[in-house]
Amino acid sequence: MQYIPVKTFDSYITANMWLGRLMDQGIDCYLKDAFTVTIDPILSNAVGGIKLCVNDSQFEAAATLINQFEEENRQAQKCPHCNSLNVQYIVQPGKASNWLLAILTWLFGNYAIAGKQVYHCYDCGYEFDEINTNDLENK
Repeated sequence: MQYIPVKTFDSYITANMWLGRLMDQGIDCYLKDAFTVTIDPILSNAVGGIKLCVNDSQFEAAATLINQFEEENRQAQKCPHCNSLNVQYIVQPGKASNWLLAILTWLFGNYAIAGKQVYHCYDCGYEFDEINTNDLENK
C-alpha cells in the first residue's frame, strides 16, 4: 500500500478540514509533514508544505471529491452584488493612517498590525466580509 500526495497546504487548520472531509467519504488518507510545518512554519517551503496523502488505489476518487469540494467553495463565494464567481479572499492594502500607526508601533513597541481581509469581486469591484451561508444550508 502506497500513499500519494493529492493536495498541499500552508495551513494546518485548512489541511485538517480537507482531511476530515475526505475521511468522512471513506478515503484512506493522512497528513504528511503537518508537525514540521506547524512547529516551524518557515520550513513550509523547504518541505513542500503539508501534504494530503491518499492511498494509491483511492487517488482518482479523492481527486474527484477534491474537485467537487473546490467547486462548491467557488459557488459559495459568489458576489452578492453581481453574482460573479470571479471572487477571491484578499488582504486589503493599508491606508496612510495604518502605515503611520505601523511605524509608531514599530518604534515604540512590537505590536503587529493586522490587515483587513475581505472577499473582492474582480468583475464589479465590490468587497464584502462574509459569504452567504444560506445557499450552503439549502443544499
